Amino acid sequence: MDSVLPWLARHRKWLFPGFLLATILAALIPGQARALGFDLVLIPMLLGGGLITYNTIIVTLETRRITAGILVVIALVGSAYVGEYLAGAVVAFMMIGGEFLEELTLEKTRNAVRELVRLVPATAWVQNGGEWREVPIDEVEPGDLVLVRPGQRVPVDGKVEAGHASINQAALTGESMPVDKAAGDPVFGGTLSESGALQIRAEKVGEDTALGRIIQIVYQAQERKGQTQRVADRFAGYFTPVILAICAVVWFATGELIRVMSVLVIACPCALVLATPTGVVAAVGNAARRGVMIKGGAVLELAGKVDTLLLDKTGTLTLGRPEVVGVVAFGATAEQVLTAAASAEEPSEHPIAKAILSRARTDGLTWTPASAFQQVFGVGVEALVDGETVRVGNRRLLEGSGDVANGVATRFLGEQEALGRTALLVTRDGAVIGGVAVADSLRPDAADSIRRLKATGVRQVVMLTGDNSATAHAIAAQVGLGPADVHAGLLPEDKLRVVSQLKSEGRVVAMVGDGVNDAPALVAADVGIAMGAAGTDVAFESAGIALMGDDLKMLPGILSLSRRTLGIIHQNIWVFAVAVNAIGITLASSGFLSPIAAAAIHNVASVFVVLNSARLLTYQE
Repeated sequence: MDSVLPWLARHRKWLFPGFLLATILAALIPGQARALGFDLVLIPMLLGGGLITYNTIIVTLETRRITAGILVVIALVGSAYVGEYLAGAVVAFMMIGGEFLEELTLEKTRNAVRELVRLVPATAWVQNGGEWREVPIDEVEPGDLVLVRPGQRVPVDGKVEAGHASINQAALTGESMPVDKAAGDPVFGGTLSESGALQIRAEKVGEDTALGRIIQIVYQAQERKGQTQRVADRFAGYFTPVILAICAVVWFATGELIRVMSVLVIACPCALVLATPTGVVAAVGNAARRGVMIKGGAVLELAGKVDTLLLDKTGTLTLGRPEVVGVVAFGATAEQVLTAAASAEEPSEHPIAKAILSRARTDGLTWTPASAFQQVFGVGVEALVDGETVRVGNRRLLEGSGDVANGVATRFLGEQEALGRTALLVTRDGAVIGGVAVADSLRPDAADSIRRLKATGVRQVVMLTGDNSATAHAIAAQVGLGPADVHAGLLPEDKLRVVSQLKSEGRVVAMVGDGVNDAPALVAADVGIAMGAAGTDVAFESAGIALMGDDLKMLPGILSLSRRTLGIIHQNIWVFAVAVNAIGITLASSGFLSPIAAAAIHNVASVFVVLNSARLLTYQE
């Protein structure tokens, strides 16, 4: 019992829809009605139908408008009247199951804010009376001097007063490379010190920090998104009064109750109720086999209308990690350059150092460990290797050097920076012996994926990034995007502004991202798509679609599947629900259909809806 109660508490939301489904399946067992003395399917029909009827009455009284619930209540009454208990039970289960999935999705989106809050440290080291004291984060105030050690997250927004550190800002700005920080530089709460310690003068704390603003944006965007009116409810506003009016006309014109009942039965909106969920279930099943999670029918339907796709650069178009993409020698061999760089960088914890060591290992090189090492902030590293001073760093290494290779080195730096890469020089005893180019590598399938996206009907693909303009345009050119399709140097609120601007132009916008900085844009977009395996939990929870396999090639297929699903749903509604109902109502009003025949026709229409939707299970782009 002790183990059962916690399990029930964790899964209580599943119990009622699970019970309805289990009872419906049990009712399909031959002979169960004779053994029990009644048809078991009456239980889910009465329980589910009763709950739906109660909720529909409450909603109708509170909103004073006709909703899809009215259609379902009529369907349940019509099914019960003609003895179609199984149909009534299935309709009740679908509606309750749909409400359950909607609530589950809302609960998951709330987790996005919880994940954001986890980026904020619970405590901070604050100077008080000349001593460092650890205090709760709520007690930190603007003007306090805060200490951040290696491996710790920055608790406030502020400026560095003393120290040097390499700060990973990817969670906030999406920048692919850590940024060296020294006195006078700004830092942001929630970012991570990968190496080095900083003393920071707090300027903004709590909700006023950049991370705090992101949390508020996610809250607001979720609330706005929850106000979308469902298409089914709008349709019900016209359909239900029309059916009731037709029944009244038939009654006054003929006085035959049997004709009225035939109209009610044929108009029972089982096909309409099944039209969307069956298509959605089949499409979601198809997507799941591809390694893609879609959070509900509303997301799937909107994805089928997307005409503008926004792609975050880091971790989406690129792999999100630095790699050595080129080694150039000036009077030495490329192996000697890379070996010297590996010797100097081995003691460093910087991601660029790890990229250099990884490339050296891949090339099968061996190197001599440095006998002395120091990090020169703002420049690079310096080490003593075999009695020689080896330096690896940026163009500042050329300052004060009269080496003849300076002209070649300057050209190398310019060429690599024009390509959006991080260019490093390698010197030995002051002489420049070569250069190493490091970049956040483009995904090999990025260009082909963008081409296929446009082939699915996406009108414009736009790249958003926190990186500088040169890097952004260099990456964009490689994947076939023009200058007008690039927005660089963006903060999270800037990305949100781009989304809002495009939506105000009447575009249906999808946003693809993987970082905390993408969360507001993912939620505010019509469709948020997270690169699941590579992305943060925040992006995953904020998005409506998650690419679990971290494969950009999945994206064109999912948008194509969404468009196909939208087409199938329209067929289900207008051909098998509306058209069949219209013809059936005409025949029933004229006396050509009995209630039994009407029930048979509407059941056949429902079967065709299911079969039509089942085609989505095997759909391929």
